[in-house]
Amino acid sequence: MPTIDDNAVKELLERCRRDVDEGTLPSCQVALGFEGSIVAEEAYGDATTETRYAVFSASKPVVTGVVWQLIASGSVRTELPVAEYLPEFGTNGKDVVTVEQVMLHTGGFPHAWMGRRDAETSATRRAAFSRWELEWPPGSTYEYHPMSGHWVLAEIISAVTGRDYRDEVHARVTGPLGLPRVLGTGGEIAPVVVCGQPTDPDALEAAIGVREIDMGDATNEVLLQMNDPFVRQAGVPGGGGVMRAADLARFYQALLHNPGGIWDPALLADATGHVRNTLPERVTKIPANRTLGLVQAGDDGLAAFRGLGRTASPRAFGHNGAGGQVAFADPATGLSVGYCTNGLDADVLRQWKRSLAVASRAAVCAR
Repeated sequence: MPTIDDNAVKELLERCRRDVDEGTLPSCQVALGFEGSIVAEEAYGDATTETRYAVFSASKPVVTGVVWQLIASGSVRTELPVAEYLPEFGTNGKDVVTVEQVMLHTGGFPHAWMGRRDAETSATRRAAFSRWELEWPPGSTYEYHPMSGHWVLAEIISAVTGRDYRDEVHARVTGPLGLPRVLGTGGEIAPVVVCGQPTDPDALEAAIGVREIDMGDATNEVLLQMNDPFVRQAGVPGGGGVMRAADLARFYQALLHNPGGIWDPALLADATGHVRNTLPERVTKIPANRTLGLVQAGDDGLAAFRGLGRTASPRAFGHNGAGGQVAFADPATGLSVGYCTNGLDADVLRQWKRSLAVASRAAVCAR
């Protein structure tokens, strides 16, 4: 049976602290979960272990956790078009987009935009859906939908349950797990700040073959909006979550152990272990390896490019967030990890290497 390796934990904590000590990041948190509990937790810099962070896309699986429940109950069927639940969505050729395609990021509308006023009410969100257009045929290719897909999933939650998706996420997932509310909270967070200088284009090209990276909807300008309490209160389902590193580690422990039977066991096994999308990403050509809402490490040697480090098992699953947030679990060891920072490193190559180092060190803390 795997046990915690104290020396490996020490190496992980030292690596996390180094970025703060060297002035690269203003603060960070890290937490490890094992056998249903938090076994290590530290904060460095201008933060404590109670400080909350904007975790950006690491919040996506928490929202998807509600959708899993609705699928298991038969309230949502993944093979059906989204328009069956949201008629306003079925415009401009989107009537053929299925729920599964949205969950797998193959829906064909990755850059559809939900403006601040559009997001105010269910009616305004649905009106925005009606204006959205396809960028490529649904199911034909894979491109990460940073925000658009989860707006659709959130509105499906509201349509099926008759309640605000933010309330449903807490009532169905975070509340039963003993976690604080993740979406729709305007409270204080570690202020998001941009750090360092942009990556040298030559270094970037030498590392990954391109001279610049298109950040899509995850530009620093967009991410900095999380400093606005109004934006946090809005509860953007694809990236507006507010959590601690320990909250992330606890959530992934729940995906390993399913306390209280929050999810149907068969559906949870499917969501954490059945890869449904192996299409290559449109730019990087890296196969997606996506389940219904999560990313699986895989056995093709590309787990590091999926944010799960170099040392986790092929069955490890998770979902990181912009700016270097790390969140995953490994069924092979029973370990889960959460890592948060409020420093948006302008050097994207350095940020990627940092996330890789944290994930790789974390995964070997149980052996």
